[in-house]
Amino acid sequence: MQALRLGAAPLAFAVLLVAGCGNTMNNPTSQNEQNTGSAFVIGTDAPLASVVSFTATISSMQAIDGNGNYVSLISGTPSIDFARYNGLQTLLDVNSVPADTYTKISVTFSSATIGYLQTSAGSPPTIQTMTAAFTTPTVTVTLANPLVVQQSGPVGVRMDFRLDKSIQVSGGEITGQVNPTLDITAVGPSAPGAYIDEFDTGVVSVNTSGQSFVVQGPHGRQFTVNVNGQTEWDNNESITDLTSTSIVQISGVLDKADSTIDADEVAILSQDGFYAAGQVTYVTTPTPGGAASNFQLYVRGTLPASGDGVTLGQIAQVNLTGNEKFFIYWMHNRFTQFFFNDTTLLPGQHVAVGGSLSGAASADALTVKRVVLRNWGFNGTIVPGSVNTGNGSFQMTVNGFAGLLIPQTVTVYTATGTSWRMGFNNIGDVSGSTNVRVVGLLLEDPTSGDTILLARYVDNLNG
Repeated sequence: MQALRLGAAPLAFAVLLVAGCGNTMNNPTSQNEQNTGSAFVIGTDAPLASVVSFTATISSMQAIDGNGNYVSLISGTPSIDFARYNGLQTLLDVNSVPADTYTKISVTFSSATIGYLQTSAGSPPTIQTMTAAFTTPTVTVTLANPLVVQQSGPVGVRMDFRLDKSIQVSGGEITGQVNPTLDITAVGPSAPGAYIDEFDTGVVSVNTSGQSFVVQGPHGRQFTVNVNGQTEWDNNESITDLTSTSIVQISGVLDKADSTIDADEVAILSQDGFYAAGQVTYVTTPTPGGAASNFQLYVRGTLPASGDGVTLGQIAQVNLTGNEKFFIYWMHNRFTQFFFNDTTLLPGQHVAVGGSLSGAASADALTVKRVVLRNWGFNGTIVPGSVNTGNGSFQMTVNGFAGLLIPQTVTVYTATGTSWRMGFNNIGDVSGSTNVRVVGLLLEDPTSGDTILLARYVDNLNG
């Protein structure tokens, strides 16, 4: 995948990779323990605008062959926030399963919680949490094209959890009932749906001469990441800057030969063993137009999992000293810091911050060394008559949680590297639509002060 540069920054689609493991029951290939192949699972969602989190525990995910034999595709019982990776794909696991042709996928959920935006007149919005109840905890889908697992290379399953169709609403209120609507397809490692847009993980060891490093993924699984002369490094860094306290973001593909990760892009999010990521909710600027002294961050992800009051689903204060490094994931030209720095922070931006928890001034305040602007999916409605096919732009009103943070109209810019999905083929299709999701980089135009969105993916949410 080619990165878009200034004027159309790259963006990613919300996706989760879950893992395959080799536990089998009634499997016809179990007598030949060596006849296995690598399998992965990709999950994504089309979120409901007001839902800020949907954390579901998967008790089982099984691939079923034509004879009714089945094999597990996940390790343990992972809990996954399907709303966290809105517009992004991330790797969770890869494991071995018996070679076979699987025609169905069955997924069983055991529990879930919904985090949603609660608004009332005269009061600031708050985030509420409720326990979800599945109307049908098990969903079985017949694959349009079977999942063929072989020894020759990895294959996978892409699971699209349509939260917009699954979470039940009555009279404009979320009821807590969830009727899981899943779109599941088989994908190969080179398919767009298998691309790893965002994999946040800690570095374990570095092999500089071998141009590779090892990272610790979910379930304690370690992955080898390969880099080469074509791998792009953010902030002008390289493999020599990695240490055992580095936390990195990786984009790339699974290697067809050995299921290691071939990295297209690497960013060091932290050199101090801690990072947090989420949406900016408020920016404190002592002098109008000047540098920010701190900002509020709705925390969607952390490594380690949490600590010292910085917890998932809560708001933390990030203090700024003026010595932080600001950069944009996937953008490497000399104008990057002109577009993103401590004077251009915006509510609604999705950022990662890196530093040390030990130096926090209070239980919920961080002083960080790095701030990285990242891609995010913004749901919204198209402003009628705003589509300009000549320059590939249109205007949108952002909805839901991000819409409260971004009350102003946003101009979306697309380019040749923008991908059009879910029924869209080009900018001309947008004029006949209403509801869209744009996965991109939210920026302030430093000249006009307008809010703009550089799009890598544009999704049609009318279907």
